[in-house]
Amino acid sequence: DDFDEFVVSNSDVVLRNIAEDLRNRLPVEAMFTSEHQAVQKIHQHPLPMIHVDAFLYDDDVVDSLCEEGKMSRSYCTECGSYKTASLEFISHSFSLMELKFLYQHVLPDLTGKVVVDVGSRLGAVLFAGYLYSSASQLHGVEMNADFCQLQEMMITKYEFIDRIKVVHADICTQPSLLQKADVVVMNNVFEYFLDRQEQARAWEFIACNVRKRGSLLVTVPSLEESLSKLQADVQLSQWVEEVQLNYDVYMEKDVDREALEQIHLYKIL
Repeated sequence: DDFDEFVVSNSDVVLRNIAEDLRNRLPVEAMFTSEHQAVQKIHQHPLPMIHVDAFLYDDDVVDSLCEEGKMSRSYCTECGSYKTASLEFISHSFSLMELKFLYQHVLPDLTGKVVVDVGSRLGAVLFAGYLYSSASQLHGVEMNADFCQLQEMMITKYEFIDRIKVVHADICTQPSLLQKADVVVMNNVFEYFLDRQEQARAWEFIACNVRKRGSLLVTVPSLEESLSKLQADVQLSQWVEEVQLNYDVYMEKDVDREALEQIHLYKIL
């Protein structure tokens, strides 16, 4: 048990080191100018919103940046007054706590299994899967070349190349990869990067190709929420069954339960 605890905590240290490496290579908002559509959608949000990558910036780091004046948790509702409101944060990555919840409490033993992360971005799901699971293959599919390059740098530096592969592609060009996957992870994957028609097409493609009976699908937010605004031909009741999760596994007082409750697990029928 002591040895297991040491290995787990050592994995935490490695993940934090990766996050620090990535922070040093990215602007504070952790978005590239090549992400035109995502930047535009965030700016069009009815309330002021900023992208704060949860893998790179935990609450302590955000607090430090706020103290240094590099980031703010609030905005002025009437310029020049003291009337302020909280900014809405959006993240396209899981935090360290969410990654540990995913691999230690949501997913079963992944020995010999294939994990596919759709929209792998910074690679957090892949790196955590390498460190916290025995998955034999971890595949990231990412449309943005800049993020693929960052992931490859980390894979090489931390010697993850034996089990992690990143594909620079649209997921809709990867049917065989989805068909062999035992676990597919989709975190805020289409809404900010595709228009509604493209989102519907992508979800229909996913539903057609993630078909291995008993395989697992992890989504943020729920499938119901993602599909509710789209005209997509996806029959959830014939495709998946939701698996109820225990969100009370962490007893620490500072756990962000609301973030954990955004994680949904489905079994393919």
